[in-house]
This record gives sequence, structure tokens and C-alpha cells, in this order.
Amino acid sequence: MSAVLHVCTTCRASESVCDGCPNDRVMNGGCAGCPLNVASDERAGTMLHRALERHGAPEGVEIRPVECLSACTNGCSVALSSPGKWTYVYGRMTSADAAEILQGAAAYAASEDGLVPWRERPVIFRKQSLARIPPQE
Repeated sequence: MSAVLHVCTTCRASESVCDGCPNDRVMNGGCAGCPLNVASDERAGTMLHRALERHGAPEGVEIRPVECLSACTNGCSVALSSPGKWTYVYGRMTSADAAEILQGAAAYAASEDGLVPWRERPVIFRKQSLARIPPQE
């Protein structure tokens, strides 16, 4: 069964604004001397989406960018959904978590109802779940 991994591309995570930046750029997102050397308008959510795309979607998973998941106080967020399955929203994700996120997405896609046994979930999915939403059907 297929699943969609929704990735909030507008998330700014918990990055702070650089002192004195006239363009309100976020630290690690475009300041002079930024160790990531990314464009000033690139948000952490966009970087997470790009990292996930770079790794490649597992079988049965579509990676889909979305404008906002309304989990702004919880850093970068992603959601997993599929018709007839429970939907999950996870927060405090970073680009460094891409492999674990995709591992969890593959387990979700392979599940019958979206309920992956707790011990089989990646640690970030065990500890960083924000919501579990019942199936609509």
C-alpha cells in the first residue's frame, strides 16, 4: 500500500535570526560565514525536503512538499498519511534525520493500518510524535 510523506517546506525550525541582518535571515540559513553555505531565503523545512529527496523515497512512499503543517513551535515537521490508515505528525526533524524518517515512512507504508509496532519505529518516531489522527474511512 502506498503512503505520502508530507514535508513542511516553510518550517524555520528553532533557528534564530542573525544579529544585525537587514534581511531577517536565519542563522545557518544564509548569514555571512554560514557553515551550511545555503541561500538566504532557504528555510530548514526546504533543506529537510531536499535531504529526503536526495536519499530517495522508499518503495510505496511519495515525498510531497507542503506549505505548512501548523506545527511551528515544534521545529521542522513531517506527516505520514494513507487512505484508511492512521495519520501521524512528527516534529523537531532536521536534515540529519532524513535516513531515519525514510526508514519510518517505509515501515508505515508496509503496515496494514498505519500502526507500526512501537519497537519497530525509528527512535525519532517514538520520541517526536506530535499527533496521531484516526483514519477517515
